[in-house]
Amino acid sequence: MRLAFMGTPDFAVPSLAELIASGHEIVAVYSQPPRPRGRGRTVTPSPVHAFADSMGLPVFTPESMKAPEAIETFVSLNLDAACVVAYGQILKAEVLDAPTLGCFNLHGSLLPRWRGAAPIQRAIMAGDARTGVQIMRMSEGLDEGPILLSEVMDIRADDTAASLSERMSHVGAALWSRALAAIERGGATETPQTGEPTYARKITPAEARIDWTRPAAEVDAHIRGLSPSPGAWFSGPDGARIKALMSTVAEGTGAPGTVLDDALTVACGSGAVRLIRVQREGKAAQAADEMLRGHPLPVGTALA
Repeated sequence: MRLAFMGTPDFAVPSLAELIASGHEIVAVYSQPPRPRGRGRTVTPSPVHAFADSMGLPVFTPESMKAPEAIETFVSLNLDAACVVAYGQILKAEVLDAPTLGCFNLHGSLLPRWRGAAPIQRAIMAGDARTGVQIMRMSEGLDEGPILLSEVMDIRADDTAASLSERMSHVGAALWSRALAAIERGGATETPQTGEPTYARKITPAEARIDWTRPAAEVDAHIRGLSPSPGAWFSGPDGARIKALMSTVAEGTGAPGTVLDDALTVACGSGAVRLIRVQREGKAAQAADEMLRGHPLPVGTALA
């Protein structure tokens, strides 16, 4: 099939690789424009852009797919279909209707639960026991289209947003060949979404601070759901911001935010969490016991 691929982050790269390996003709790859990244704020292409370059594929990076010239270019590609994975831009009807067979999206949840920008993070933060990946036909509504294929997945007790995203990216990529084969032969079953939708709003910096007054299970889910980025954080006694990147629910009670032992177990509103991996402001991530050797947080220390 004559395809365009539209995606930006690491999560989308396995899907593009799968489509290339399946022998489809990728006539264009669309990705968000290069942005400043890393400590040096060097302007860098997205992971999808970099991978497409390495494969010799033409890459388009319009600031807005709503711009008339961007729409005109897309329509002129004469596509059979477009495959979209975490592209990061809203597509207008003119774009969605341009490919002969339509535009299709790989979404990281079991719709209609967690429509929107951050389904993987929100599922972990909410304490969901399972999630999934689904390929859907795109419509103008936010993740409202019918479902073609689904794969249900468990959320493990030690999953972070990073580990779950990595696993889901490969499971989701494997769905494309089956979905496109069914679409091409006109045999795809499209099932409308049912049930009450929930929305995975974009993660904001303001919600990253840890609220130690919440129950331990909620604090643990908050930490893992925001790891590694933007990273749930707290302040040490010296005022330094420390990110918590991995945790587990632990035994212990005390005033919320109080360090309970030498293993960095911290009291919550009920129960406690043990911090396993942390990152001090301006420093590299490290195991909690390594940080404690250089920056002790004695029993009884109050964390904010």
